[in-house]
Amino acid sequence: MEGASGSREHEKEENGSEAKLLRDRFRLSAISIAESEAKKNDMEISKVVVACVADLAFKYTENLAKDLQLFSQHANRKSVNMEDVILCAHRNEHLSSLLRNFSNDMKAKDSHPERKRKKEVKKNDENHHSAHMPDTHEVL
Repeated sequence: MEGASGSREHEKEENGSEAKLLRDRFRLSAISIAESEAKKNDMEISKVVVACVADLAFKYTENLAKDLQLFSQHANRKSVNMEDVILCAHRNEHLSSLLRNFSNDMKAKDSHPERKRKKEVKKNDENHHSAHMPDTHEVL
C-alpha cells in the first residue's frame, strides 16, 4: 500500500510544480504586458503594483477556469464551449455583448464552408451512384 500512497504524493508534487510553473509564466507575461503598456503610454508603474495586478489576474483566471469547468459539467459536457465563456461574463454587460458578437461572427464564418462542403459532397454522391465494397484485405 505504501507504493500507491507514494505514487499519489509524487503525482501531487508534479501537479504542484506544474501549477507553480504555470503561475510564474502567467505572472511574467502579465508583468511584461503591464510594463510594455506603461512604456507605450509614457507612464511609470511601480513594480509592487505590477506584481499585485499580475497576482490578481492569475487568481481571477483560476476562478474563471473553475467556473467554466463547472458550467460544462452542469451541461453534462466534457469540454468547455463558447456559451460557457459567455455565461461567465454575465455580470459584465459590455464584455458579454462583445463575446456574443464574437461568437456569432465565428458561427457565421464557420457555417459557410460547411454549406459548400455539403453541396460538394451531394454533387459527388450524385455522380457516383455505385457503392464501394471493400476487399477482405482492406477490412483487415
